[in-house]
Formats: sequence, C-alpha cells, structure tokens
Amino acid sequence: MFIRTGLARTMIKEKWMPIITEHTMKYIKPLMPFQKYEVKMEVADLDGKSFQMLHSFHINNKIVAEGTSRGIILSKTGVIAPTEVMKKVTERLNKNAT
Repeated sequence: MFIRTGLARTMIKEKWMPIITEHTMKYIKPLMPFQKYEVKMEVADLDGKSFQMLHSFHINNKIVAEGTSRGIILSKTGVIAPTEVMKKVTERLNKNAT
C-alpha cells in the first residue's frame, strides 16, 4: 500500500514513520507455505490522528483471513493528521504526473 499510493516516497522525503497502534486478524482457513493468495486492503475510516484499515486475504475469491488495523504516521514533532498525509501524497502524485 505504501509503495502503490506513493506514501512510501512521501514518508522517506518527510522523514515520517508508520506505526500500527492496533491490529486484529481472524483466520478462517490456513495458508500453506508458498500458496498463492490475494490481499485486499482499504482505508475504512480516519480521524484526527489515525487511519483505520480493513484487510482480507483471498484464495479463489474466498476469504481465508480478515482483520482490521489502526495506524498513525509519526514525525519528529508528533503525529501527522491523516488529512495532512493525504494532502502531501496527492501533491506529490500531481507533481510527478506533470
């Protein structure tokens, strides 16, 4: 997610660090070593400090695990608001598109 959205590059430039503050996972079926699977992730919600993300692991379009995470982006000065993170990523993507 960090690479595909451009967030990784922005975090490096801004010297930000991602922190997972809460995570839960429900395993429905086991994955075998080296078994192929698809992971889906979406940002479900955000507040003044954190992002809430939904994760699901799929094999043949069937969910084999699902969970939620809450995370923050941290700088030397403190937590960066999700709206500021998204603004910086969007600015960077728009700048690179031109």
